[in-house]
Amino acid sequence: MASLFTRIVQGEIPCHKLAEDDRFLAFLDIRPIRLGHALVIPKQEIDYFFDLDDTLIGDIMRFAKPVAKAIEQVIPCKRIGVIVVGLEVPHAHVHLVPIEQIGDINFALAREADPSALADTAEKIRAALGP
Repeated sequence: MASLFTRIVQGEIPCHKLAEDDRFLAFLDIRPIRLGHALVIPKQEIDYFFDLDDTLIGDIMRFAKPVAKAIEQVIPCKRIGVIVVGLEVPHAHVHLVPIEQIGDINFALAREADPSALADTAEKIRAALGP
């Protein structure tokens, strides 16, 4: 059975897409720790992040970097926290979370986001990414 993220990649489930190429997809988390919280995934369905081959691990971080920089331009924060957890969805992914302090990386803070706020935030981040 395809993972939730594979279904997003295939267009079966909508997302607030930030960036995409032939191997990766970045989109906003619908239960963000903080508005601007994004997920970066490989399109290839691989369950565990550290099962990605060395090239793919390096490339996913290179893909995530401009997304993180764009989030910083749109969401006031000190840094973009990077989290690899891998328990909630059986598909390798990286969380990019705007943070002010270490305690901001807390999934207990995650809440359903207003769809219009997500759409507006996604539009602003895509604009910050440029053409």
